[in-house]
Amino acid sequence: MGRGRLWTGIAVAVLAAVGLARAWGGGGTREPAPVVPPTRASSAVEAGTLRAHVRMLSETFHPRDSRHPENLERAADYIAEHLAQAGGQVASQPFRVDGRAYRNVIARFGPEGGERLVVGAHYDSVHGTPGADDNASGVAALLGLAVLLGQQAPPLRVDLVAYTLEEPPYFSTGQMGSAVHARSLKEAGVKVRGMLALEMLGVYSDAPDSQDYPLPVLRLRYPDTGHFIGVVGLPGDGGLNERVAEAMRAGSPLPVESLSAPAGLPGVALSDHASFWEQGYRAVMVTDTAFFRNPRYHTADDTWDTLDYARMAQAVQGVYAAVRTLASGPLPGN
Repeated sequence: MGRGRLWTGIAVAVLAAVGLARAWGGGGTREPAPVVPPTRASSAVEAGTLRAHVRMLSETFHPRDSRHPENLERAADYIAEHLAQAGGQVASQPFRVDGRAYRNVIARFGPEGGERLVVGAHYDSVHGTPGADDNASGVAALLGLAVLLGQQAPPLRVDLVAYTLEEPPYFSTGQMGSAVHARSLKEAGVKVRGMLALEMLGVYSDAPDSQDYPLPVLRLRYPDTGHFIGVVGLPGDGGLNERVAEAMRAGSPLPVESLSAPAGLPGVALSDHASFWEQGYRAVMVTDTAFFRNPRYHTADDTWDTLDYARMAQAVQGVYAAVRTLASGPLPGN
């Protein structure tokens, strides 16, 4: 997760005080959107496999930053191989930045044409860090999701995309891998039903005060323990945030908290989903909340042995349920 300048102006504080304390959570009185129940395939998510992927990415391919394109290329090969083994139709999206070659890895599941869902996770890490939670955990989840989609093809095209160059110095620029991808979809006139960014899925805690928030007012509504997965999106997204959160709750025992908030609220726009917002697509981030929970964020201590793979597997099950639900029918206004 790239960490840009955090803006906490008066407008955001007022919005939080009057609305966000109701928006980030599982409450509300609206009729739930129909959820497609998970199938037996969801039992195929194995904590040990997720651990092996995270360890490979964070140890064997370390360092995975823009200064080491050779390791990024090795990581991309590894990801492509496992996406293909799962049954995906794999392609690369090459591009050049500052004279160096990089690539996104794209795997299609389901029909070739028509509208599509995009699920993405960045495979690079901050310079000097192993990046186990940020974001080998997201990539491992992507590979676990590929196995499930390979067992039962979705009725709508689902593209699983491993992005590069999410981290500084290219974060929040048009040179991010996700920016390159989202821009190419827009230029081609591709209709995207929604995009899910898998950003840091591996850290959980049941200890009191293990969870922080961007504004103190949010503590009035949400848990003080980091035992949940978060779904973060923009207000007025046509129900995408709500649909994803509800499907994840139905598909997994892992608690889910959801937030619809302005992009200026700290943490809300700090991943690949923001690249899709820039192109006018609906998108959400699925996250363990990063630096609001993980004290090892962007440090050398973000290692594979610090993650909770059992709950991470539950998060993947939830994402799979969300993908099945989104693929089964359009959002309002689509």
